[in-house]
Amino acid sequence: ISAGNGCGHTVLTPHSGTLSSKNYPGTYPNHTMCCWRLQAPPGTSLLLAFGDVDLEPSEHCAHSSLLLADPQTGTAYGPYCRNSVPSVPLLVTNSSTVTVLFNSTSHRSGRGLLLSYATSQHPGTHYTQEHVRGGWMAGSPDLPFTMCFSVYCPAGCKDIHGDIWGNPSQGYRDTSVLCKAAVHAGVIADELGGQVTLSREKGITLYESAFANGLRSKRGSLSEKRLVFHKVCCLLSPACDDVLEVVAFNASSWWHEVDVLGQDRAWVAERAALSTTGHSWAAEPGAKAAWLELDLGTRRNVTGIITKGSSEQHDYYVTSYHISSSRDGKNWRPYRGSSGQEDKVFEGNADSHGEVSNAFIPPILARYIR
Repeated sequence: ISAGNGCGHTVLTPHSGTLSSKNYPGTYPNHTMCCWRLQAPPGTSLLLAFGDVDLEPSEHCAHSSLLLADPQTGTAYGPYCRNSVPSVPLLVTNSSTVTVLFNSTSHRSGRGLLLSYATSQHPGTHYTQEHVRGGWMAGSPDLPFTMCFSVYCPAGCKDIHGDIWGNPSQGYRDTSVLCKAAVHAGVIADELGGQVTLSREKGITLYESAFANGLRSKRGSLSEKRLVFHKVCCLLSPACDDVLEVVAFNASSWWHEVDVLGQDRAWVAERAALSTTGHSWAAEPGAKAAWLELDLGTRRNVTGIITKGSSEQHDYYVTSYHISSSRDGKNWRPYRGSSGQEDKVFEGNADSHGEVSNAFIPPILARYIR
């Protein structure tokens, strides 16, 4: 729960979350306050990671301050500001409830604050420093040992400040914000967070930009090391990221176009395959609630989807979409993602030539996808 006019980016779940002051990392506003009440499940305790506390200094932090209170034990932490910062980056409490209070008066400078939290069930909350858990695994001949480790990423990392360079297939420049890159790679859902397994491997000359899971990464130059994320299923079965074969395509309608030269062009469902050159599938112009259906032949575990526009010559693309699935082709279930509250809207393409990836977390078990 959060309240006040000084609250910035806030994602709070029972097991983890991320919170910041208004305008972070820009200068926080004058005369504001925000109170966050963090509540973990009974029997667990809260761990708070201080990502950044940059409040203008004052005697006893009287002008701008961060104060944490544990109502169950009556313990207070702080107040904190620039001249009185937390002594450790990770605060381990003995309580399942913590109140975080931020307030400001008149000031000239300061980025404000950025915090995350997790429960004692999920240690190793990651910010900019690594909390390495795991060991070593064999690498390639030119890289005798590759560092493999696991960290816990709190919910809400997608919208925190910081850049990422690279993409899921190449890996990411090691200067990328780790948990933000994990959301981009599709190994965790931003609304839930979760444990992430990755390796630090030999860097590459160029990291290509990509749009995936609502985030656009940047094109990056050579780095000595890179971060490669591993899906749990791929650690058990490398085939889990294979492209699934589509046995048949179906659609609500298709466009029968007659161009300016009087030539016929059929935008039929079969042309929806990603590898198709030229024009793609398109619904009949003006059609309402248009859908495209993929028959995978048998029930499969579907972990994500890649969409692309028709082509640069035929400048059409889908900007957003819903997903439904069926095991028998008759009964359909809308995909609601990890939140489970409402049908998820996936962010699609912004042009007719770039590919956009979206992960299904959790995966879909179905034969038919719409």
